Amino acid sequence: MNATDRTPADLLRSALAADPARPLVTFYDDATGERVELSVATFANWVAKTANLLQDDLAAEPGDRLALLLPAHWQTAVWVIACSSTGVVADVGGDPASADVVVAGPDSLEAARACSGERVALSLRPLGARFPEAPPGFVDYAVEVPSQGDRFAPYAPVDPDAPALAFAGSGELTGARMVERARADAVARGLTPVSRLLSGLPYDTWDGMSAGLLAPLAAGGSVVLCRNLDELAPDALEQRRENERVTVTAV
Repeated sequence: MNATDRTPADLLRSALAADPARPLVTFYDDATGERVELSVATFANWVAKTANLLQDDLAAEPGDRLALLLPAHWQTAVWVIACSSTGVVADVGGDPASADVVVAGPDSLEAARACSGERVALSLRPLGARFPEAPPGFVDYAVEVPSQGDRFAPYAPVDPDAPALAFAGSGELTGARMVERARADAVARGLTPVSRLLSGLPYDTWDGMSAGLLAPLAAGGSVVLCRNLDELAPDALEQRRENERVTVTAV
């Protein structure tokens, strides 16, 4: 990673320049049996499309607050970096009533209705599938994002020292501080560009967000992100570690 990277979006751009074909996020949902692997290039394409949706269709501006009501999931990771790309504050588990935009999964739609701004719904079905019918009052992410542009450029430069991430409205971090902490965590975990970190932690704390996305990204490594890991037998977990060439585990 480049020493000049000041935001998580910068980290992704550096990863894309270094090796776009390598795996970045491998996602498992052990309640459904889903497995999705995204290379750096594929992940970056999802981020660009999502950032374009956020900036253009949802009219979000730097400093706006986005309540992110999603579990640890590859699409959640995409939204975190898309927010970093646009200067929007990603408030994981934040209050929809005080947010400019809300992004919700199928289990949090009712709570998300408290947002008076734009509302986006994700089905979290395998392969990013759409809802059979879009929830009333929501934009279906899977319907809207495919047509967005594959390249993204913010209308205004993103300030690395502006708020970028919060957890339920607290523990606010700037983009620069996110990068600093992610790099420190990568060193503490012994991560290198060949590391594969398996994380079963939720995204609702810094530790989970760092282990499940930001520290591997800062190190130039990759993450095996597992949802509903408690449904996996211990011997199956060990087999997954072997199959995915996992070098570090955070559960």
